[in-house]
Amino acid sequence: WQVEEACREVGPLLREASAAPPSSGVLRMMQTPERLVADYAGSGLTVGPHPMAFHRERLRRMRVKTAEELRESRNGSFVRAAGCVIARQRPGTAMGFVFLSMEDETGIANVIVHPDLYERERVAVTRGRFLLVEGKLQNEDNVVHVKADSLEIFEMGGVEVRSHDFH
Repeated sequence: WQVEEACREVGPLLREASAAPPSSGVLRMMQTPERLVADYAGSGLTVGPHPMAFHRERLRRMRVKTAEELRESRNGSFVRAAGCVIARQRPGTAMGFVFLSMEDETGIANVIVHPDLYERERVAVTRGRFLLVEGKLQNEDNVVHVKADSLEIFEMGGVEVRSHDFH
């Protein structure tokens, strides 16, 4: 209301309310998780560090590899990956398989979701903005995928991050 008053005169309906002193004076500064949610909600991206960078220490303790580390990992090894889902595909010709692209602070990791896993974790696959995936790594001829054995929504902590915050 105060910003609006600076641009135009207060009408008769709110004139009495505008005479009252402001209750708090200054807005408190947003915390980083709040700013990230606001950035993604407003523009679909952030100019600050990638959200996954703020959780990298915790992810390392959980033995979660970055997208860059996946490219350097051995074909057939069991891996954990996490990231922000930037693309979901379920082509009609793919016999029910779902393909995800997850982004972290180092790049993009591709995930293959078997139809059975999709049925068990449908909400996470279709709605989860940040996912934690475990599975066998396919790394051949510079093409890298994680064949997911399990996946879950990755809790960012601090501020609840929901898929609709980013649309």
